[in-house]
Amino acid sequence: MIKAAVIGATGYTGAELVRILSRHPEVELVALTSRSCAGTPYYQVYPHLYKYIEKECQALDLKSLVAESDVIFTALPHGHSMEIAAEVVKQGKKMVDLGADFRLNSVQQYESWYKVEHQMPDLLPQAVYGLTELNRNKISSSTLVANPGCYPTTALLGLAPLINNKLIDVSSIIIDSKSGVSGAGRKLSLKTHYSEVNENFQAYGVAAHRHTPEIEQELCKLAGEEVTISFTPHLVPMTRGMLSTIYASLTKEMNQEQINSLYQEYYSGEYFIRVLPPGVLPQTKALAGSNFCDLAVTLDSRTGRVIILSAIDNLVKGASGQAVQNMNVMFGLDEKLGLDMVGIYP
Repeated sequence: MIKAAVIGATGYTGAELVRILSRHPEVELVALTSRSCAGTPYYQVYPHLYKYIEKECQALDLKSLVAESDVIFTALPHGHSMEIAAEVVKQGKKMVDLGADFRLNSVQQYESWYKVEHQMPDLLPQAVYGLTELNRNKISSSTLVANPGCYPTTALLGLAPLINNKLIDVSSIIIDSKSGVSGAGRKLSLKTHYSEVNENFQAYGVAAHRHTPEIEQELCKLAGEEVTISFTPHLVPMTRGMLSTIYASLTKEMNQEQINSLYQEYYSGEYFIRVLPPGVLPQTKALAGSNFCDLAVTLDSRTGRVIILSAIDNLVKGASGQAVQNMNVMFGLDEKLGLDMVGIYP
């Protein structure tokens, strides 16, 4: 059994990790840490896991926790995973970081966008960007995986087939994304207060969202050239779910059938990527609780642009599910273990 610990277990992504790992046939949960809930039975924080999780939340004793674990998941705000990663590497264990501390290859980029000094720049070359379908081979031999952000997951999976085949103008990419409120985390704030969110629809982080350099960095790797995007996220009054509408101009004349075939071929064999049949479009409700990403691509022949729709559950494929998928790859397990579950509907 793989001994797993979750640091930051009482946030929404931490709770999803605990839910998924509690049913994983090859995992034993050895520790669930929480600053605010230390000493509290976990089911009192998340009652839906009563009789599934009998552990108490505990304070973090980093050295002993790493020593008793095979893999550590960190579900913490940016700036809090660096010292943990250093201890994990020192003890020769594995780690999946669900925060942003190891996603960006450039220290300067990280410090510019996140306004925090990077304490462990020497570890950045060891970190593998954990978008499983695109980096599986590197993930399989890694000890430190930087789990992608939710918005980048939709954007990169949606664009990869076209940009990797140099079929779109990389200066024309516009990404318009919508997310449920759980993406903002569990911490109380006016922004996510019920009265502020309910019956409301708003953009935020316009031309300044921290996922922008992450998307551009990974698109540059796929394209083999510099890529600059326009990215605007929106908050919608639903608990979970994410849908990105992506626009780009084609550099080669293609018809709808060719585009469909491109996506089907590119993601053939990828269990968690569902390229939907013609006439079926992604919707967030079809993905709730699942680790799937649903894709559909429409050719707008009038403008010469493609419109890509990419949808996920932001807490599963956009965070905790993908983290477990990465763990499965790191330990040579079937990627579907613990994750082979259909979404909840309605």
